[in-house]
Amino acid sequence: MWPAQKLLQEYKRQQTVERGFRFLKDLLFFASSVFVKKRQRVEALALVMALTLLVYTLAERQLRQALLTQQQTVRDQRRRPTNKPTFRWIMQKFQGIHWVKLGEKWQISNLSEERRLIIHLLGPPVERYYHAPL
Repeated sequence: MWPAQKLLQEYKRQQTVERGFRFLKDLLFFASSVFVKKRQRVEALALVMALTLLVYTLAERQLRQALLTQQQTVRDQRRRPTNKPTFRWIMQKFQGIHWVKLGEKWQISNLSEERRLIIHLLGPPVERYYHAPL
């Protein structure tokens, strides 16, 4: 039997897991548009979705920790500063960014200062992608 404090703590952690599965069921994720019939394919799809949720959660955690460490904020949906954005919101902020070729040179379009900050806070692997020449 667990002590009451430990039980309450574990119960409250469920919200994080439930929020993650809500992300997977979201219409923007397009999971409902995938039809599989074989048991092995259903299992494979579940694994891919679980791994996607893991990457999503780790990216959100890394960004939030970096925002706290560097005492930075980004704008939320109501344009208020926050140091705890959801990664879904961050992905929406990056809609409309594209690699474009101008003459012989490749550039990223629509890269605002806030987007540059987010790229920097997510670390070197993300920075390499957004600053890599093609």
